[in-house]
Amino acid sequence: MKPPTYDELISLAARRFREAGLDRARSEAMMLMIHAFGGSHLALISAGNSPVPKTVEEDFLAAVARRAAREPAQHIMGETHFYGLDIVTDARALIPRTDSECVVTAALDRLPKDGPLWLADLGTGTGCLLAALLTQRPEASGEGVEASPEAAQLARANLEKHRLTDRSAIFIGSWANWQGWPKADLIISNPPYIASDVIAGLEPEVRKHEPLMALDGGQDGLNCYREIIALGAAGMKPGAWLVLEIGYDQKEAVLGLMALAGFESLASGQDLGSNDRWVAGCRPR
Repeated sequence: MKPPTYDELISLAARRFREAGLDRARSEAMMLMIHAFGGSHLALISAGNSPVPKTVEEDFLAAVARRAAREPAQHIMGETHFYGLDIVTDARALIPRTDSECVVTAALDRLPKDGPLWLADLGTGTGCLLAALLTQRPEASGEGVEASPEAAQLARANLEKHRLTDRSAIFIGSWANWQGWPKADLIISNPPYIASDVIAGLEPEVRKHEPLMALDGGQDGLNCYREIIALGAAGMKPGAWLVLEIGYDQKEAVLGLMALAGFESLASGQDLGSNDRWVAGCRPR
């Protein structure tokens, strides 16, 4: 039997993805084929009419079956690109989103470009925020705080992958029990912020494949903000910054919490989709 070509397998996968309700069917098929193929996008286009080696075909079709079942592509490929870094990604932690890159930029804008700094990432998950900050500030060191031992293990793997272990540590436990509040020059966090009753209606990729503890922000989605802001107001050193990722409709609520807690120089910003995505405040000197 004549082996299928790359173009034929990509078209087959795109049809399956459309039937599964995926919006970007062909681009996702191309992405998974590039992963199985092991070459560049341009090389895959050039090979379009060539027969596919059996091992590549088997790997690709297995990936297609997983994606058609609504498993996230990032889990299938095992990594995702974030702020110039390839981050190891699996079901132990929330998948890094492009939308979160603006939160890193907001933090960097509030930090000196050189000199020793100590940074912290609360609910570090994959460690992507901490890794991005430390990569951009090579004289800085920092710590990720993570309640899940499994996610903490993943964060350590990513910090090791990017040769950041000599400037970083992971604390396993709650941010309420963490002792680094008075030490940090800046604290960043992408906490759970989805309202509990919204979770059942999320896409299967999120609802079935990402940790509930990384999603559920309580009845109004603000539980973690209340806790982090109160702890920061009580324990952060004067002049330190708190930078928080937020949901698209949470800016006013979280800024209000920060103002009530006494934070100054309040600011906010949007992601590339023009959705409110971060807020920041400084502990008074």
